[in-house]
Amino acid sequence: MPKTLPSPSPAPAAPRNEYTVDELARVTDSTVRNVRAYQDRGLLAPPEKRGRVGVYDDTHVSRLKLINHLLARGYTLANIQDLIKAVDEGHDLRSILGLETAIGSRWSRERPRKYSMLELLQMFGDKASPGALSKAVDLGLLERKGLSFVADSPAALSAGATMANEGIPLADLLDAVRISRPHFNAVAKAMVDLVVRQLDRYEADALPPPADVPALVDAIWRVRPLAMVLVETEMNRALEDAAGDYLGDRVAAIMEKRLGNASVGKPSAASHADADAHAETKAAQPTRNTKAKAKK
Repeated sequence: MPKTLPSPSPAPAAPRNEYTVDELARVTDSTVRNVRAYQDRGLLAPPEKRGRVGVYDDTHVSRLKLINHLLARGYTLANIQDLIKAVDEGHDLRSILGLETAIGSRWSRERPRKYSMLELLQMFGDKASPGALSKAVDLGLLERKGLSFVADSPAALSAGATMANEGIPLADLLDAVRISRPHFNAVAKAMVDLVVRQLDRYEADALPPPADVPALVDAIWRVRPLAMVLVETEMNRALEDAAGDYLGDRVAAIMEKRLGNASVGKPSAASHADADAHAETKAAQPTRNTKAKAKK
């Protein structure tokens, strides 16, 4: 009797972030006015209605990012409208939206949060100077909204406040973000290439066949968290190496100061005596072994 093979495990459910229209505009570097205009032209699906509130999700985020990208490359809204119409007519709409979401949706589950100046002062104390706030805005860590500020990553803001209150100068912390950002961008590019390499089997100027899209979407959703694991693992390794190097250099500097520059790197007389004794012991060892064999 043939064995019944176990059915394949179902694909993981795609994570679903939800946004108000203001949050949607913020996370896509757009405006509420543009969101409304794209909906009126049929470029963007209407939100899910919950009472009087419209709720958007990652399908809207990915579609808005696609529109922004095409606009930046010189396409007009009419061009984009024709393209999206052709795509929607030639493919299953749900599959295409799923592919857009798998590739273009946010990788973070954090929700943006608004902070008043008083809240920032409570978090950072007197370190929240106008200069530091201006630098944080320039880096995109904060966004001015009237008299308030919006942080896309409240967790990063909280971590920064903790580090500043532990004595790390806020200006140095912001400089570290500025200096490391190009390296993170390079890592992100490598990871995204890794995730979407599934598309390389198709022509560069064509979408995958409709029948292939569902499996492709599942594959991309499976690879995305694995890419995050690689990034975290490599970051932990790099931090451990950097910390170990710093600790070793610091200890070496302390020893050099205590022992004196002249003695560092030069074996002492005691060291020579220990080395000679070790060499004699090692040289005598074969002789003892030979004698033992002779007795036998």
